[in-house]
Amino acid sequence: MAPPRHKKHAAPRSSTARASRPLQNARLRAGSLTGAVGEALTGAGRLRLTRRVAVPALAAGLVTGTVVGTALAWPHHPTGPTGSVAAISAPAASTAPDESAAETLPGSRVQVVSRSAPRVRLTEKPEPSRTATPTPPPTPEPEPVHRSDIEDRLFMTAPLNVWSGPGEDYTLLDVLPVGTKIPVTGRVRDGWAEVSYDGLARWVNADYLSEKDPTAVPEPAESSAASGSGGAITDAPCPSGSDVESGLTPDAILVHRSVCASFPEVSTYGGVRADSGEHGSGQALDIMIDSSSQGDAIAEWVRAHASDLGVSQVIWAQHIWTVQRSSEGWRAMEDRGSTTANHYDHVHVTVYGSTAG
Repeated sequence: MAPPRHKKHAAPRSSTARASRPLQNARLRAGSLTGAVGEALTGAGRLRLTRRVAVPALAAGLVTGTVVGTALAWPHHPTGPTGSVAAISAPAASTAPDESAAETLPGSRVQVVSRSAPRVRLTEKPEPSRTATPTPPPTPEPEPVHRSDIEDRLFMTAPLNVWSGPGEDYTLLDVLPVGTKIPVTGRVRDGWAEVSYDGLARWVNADYLSEKDPTAVPEPAESSAASGSGGAITDAPCPSGSDVESGLTPDAILVHRSVCASFPEVSTYGGVRADSGEHGSGQALDIMIDSSSQGDAIAEWVRAHASDLGVSQVIWAQHIWTVQRSSEGWRAMEDRGSTTANHYDHVHVTVYGSTAG
């Protein structure tokens, strides 16, 4: 009797083999998908990849816990895709394509630019250098001016700047009009006079201060000669001398002799001098005075006898009177910078030439 045949039993499959079969199946499915993609791209020619292509169908991601992106590049080949495949792992939470992928040609491996690459360090543009502005002298603290500090009160012969210190490098505080009367302390520093302005010590240019108001109209002054009815007009030689008459016109000589007779206290006159004005032509006479009251009297007397003397204009104390505009009386003149130029120390008389008589 034949021995009994024992039934062969298949060897039990190990747990490792059983576990690896799903992974093998996934790989087969991924390979099939890769081949299908390759076949679809073959007819399209060369493919320029600018981004990494993520293959969501790869089941290996389920095992490793990461998403595997596969960058593919196939040259045109009739039989299917060739070349290389670059597998790049990324965090599971990210599914967006990486913008840093480098552009490559088909058949080459995709180069990935790391986000940790060193950045270019930018530096701020330096500011242009600035020219230093000169620092003005510090403004001194104003000192109060007391009544006992006031020495006099003077008039301004021109619009005058008031400064915080003795010079134009200090702060300009105000501009006072011509004729302003302002208290002065008598202190002068380098041509600048200290004045009391709003009760404080301030400074003005001392050259434009005067004891006489330049805006005041001279008032007529009574004199023995002016009270006569023309008896003061005389052609008699002046007892003090006639040297000044050299080169003068007849009208100017008549003015000299008549003023000399009416105001014998006057001893100094100015006549012809080298200039292009009335003095150069002998049509002007300067009558030097000793006081403001004397100047007022002479100026008014000459103006009152202008037609008898052949006078065309009179200038005195920075004011002018002319025959043509006699109805306007005395008119203020602009500041000429000095006492003599502004006619504070003499009366200037201009004549027509030889019209008197």
